[in-house]
Amino acid sequence: MKKGMLCSLIVIFSAILSGCMYPKEKLAENQVPYDDQVQSVQSAVDRFQKDNGGILPIKTRDSSTPIYQKYPIDFQKIVSKYIAEPPGNSYESGGVFQYVLVDVETNPTVKIFDLRIAETIREINLRIKASGYPPYKEKLAENVYSIDFKKLGYKEEPVATSPYSNQNLPFIVTGNAEVIVDYRSDLYKMLQSTKHSYKPGDDIRELLVKNSVFVPAYSLPYTIDPKTNEPIFLVK
Repeated sequence: MKKGMLCSLIVIFSAILSGCMYPKEKLAENQVPYDDQVQSVQSAVDRFQKDNGGILPIKTRDSSTPIYQKYPIDFQKIVSKYIAEPPGNSYESGGVFQYVLVDVETNPTVKIFDLRIAETIREINLRIKASGYPPYKEKLAENVYSIDFKKLGYKEEPVATSPYSNQNLPFIVTGNAEVIVDYRSDLYKMLQSTKHSYKPGDDIRELLVKNSVFVPAYSLPYTIDPKTNEPIFLVK
């Protein structure tokens, strides 16, 4: 009797453990930026555009939306006919990535960005609103500042994980209280390791876009310092 009860308990606990483990495994899958998933969406977008006279399967966004978040893919327009379902790592399937298009006028290309960055920015914004104003720390460029996170109640500074280097990237803020990510360290490495023809005044974020499936979401334009050839904020 005791042996039978023990067996039953083992079966029950095994089922519980399996149920607990599956979501974690599934969640891990949904956090990986698989190239083949990006390519499958690219193929679907290309075929949709061809069949619809050049129209792209994108959601409408305000003209003031930052360029790398401006053209999110509308999976409702391509699912079933052009692709079986949204990729498992997409926001629409419970993943952490937003699928977007860049170069929509000349060469519509599928890229992604990590929505967990948006969640952290949302939390920082809530604390700023509660504080009443952004606690500016150091002036980094005209209208760009680092943030005194201690004044917002943080024990440790929140960071964004770079999709390009896996290094920690700082959050900064503009004079208009817009919280963004500082990609200068990634751009510096890319400038050093990649051949390019960018000149002072050019927006060099394109360098990151061309060499990765990711776009530098929640960023400001950057250019090249004419004296040091290092990345600096592009002040217009």
